[in-house]
Amino acid sequence: MKKFISVLMSALIVGTSVFMLSGCGNGEKQQELNVFNWGEYISNGEDGTIDTIREFENRYNVKVNYTNYESNEEMYNLIKESNSSYDVIVPSDYMISKLIKEDMLEKINFDNVPNFANIMEKYKKTDFDPTGEYSVPYDWGVVALVYNKTMVKEKPKSFSVLWDKQYSGNILMFNNSRDAMAIAMRLKGINPTEITKKDIDVASAYLKEQKPLLKKYVMDQVFTEMEGDQAAMAPYYAGDVAVMMSNNENLDYMLPEEGSNWFMDSMCIPKTTQNKELAEKFINFMLEPEIGKANIEYLGYSTPNQKVYDLLDEDVKNNELNYPKEEYLKKCYTFSDLPQDVYDYMQEEFLKVQA
Repeated sequence: MKKFISVLMSALIVGTSVFMLSGCGNGEKQQELNVFNWGEYISNGEDGTIDTIREFENRYNVKVNYTNYESNEEMYNLIKESNSSYDVIVPSDYMISKLIKEDMLEKINFDNVPNFANIMEKYKKTDFDPTGEYSVPYDWGVVALVYNKTMVKEKPKSFSVLWDKQYSGNILMFNNSRDAMAIAMRLKGINPTEITKKDIDVASAYLKEQKPLLKKYVMDQVFTEMEGDQAAMAPYYAGDVAVMMSNNENLDYMLPEEGSNWFMDSMCIPKTTQNKELAEKFINFMLEPEIGKANIEYLGYSTPNQKVYDLLDEDVKNNELNYPKEEYLKKCYTFSDLPQDVYDYMQEEFLKVQA
């Protein structure tokens, strides 16, 4: 949910930048940092917000090469198969577990990340990073349904509405296997956390039933479709749903009664890094209360940073899209790293669904 940062806060940060820049004219070669993140996933200066990348560049006399990906799988394949060198990436929980197992991440030197102390204790060690050595929480959220009130007259209660024939041609679906399969599995009574090939077969069959009803499979294209009144509904990540709603008053949200994916994205340093210490400096910068607040308000997601949370408006803290009640979270599921043969099978079957 994009919100305006206060003029005073912006002035303080700009002032800090000027002060920090005064020590940068020493003729040293400018360092470069390669950051690889999701699309629409960092405060970028729009609508008077802080341009996070520019602020970091100015403060530390650094050039940041910032690029985007649309899915964990796309990010993983680029890191594993290409010669590209990245310093900071922001994968989701199950992908972090996979990257750790495959020895693709550096251990973080937390002496260089003192602001890690701001992270809430319950998020410092997780199922996907049990020792807490490889990741620093960025944000968390759940998967919700965004729908257009001019096209959907009665508020839905379940993701089963994505199979409702009355909305044929106006339904959008995730264009990634993990999220799409999980929704189908949940509706078929399967726990999507740890799955088998048989579970994938059940989900694939259900997704094939849905396909004739779809307008298209989407990832970042969901913003154009929903904000432009071009589709009736789409399952998507809660923070992005909040952003879409802020840009179109016709949109509303629903948390499915059966529960949904409860996810966390975290900052990591891949083995491809060329400047680990600078990467740790960037991670530390992102955990500063003012920077973190500007970022989380722009994103619309939920913060694992206690000092950032303390700065948020009460209406944000009480919004169930941003911070669902504990009773709801207990109905939600998380993703785990899958055995390689099961993971590959899921990719193959999802391509067959879409073919």
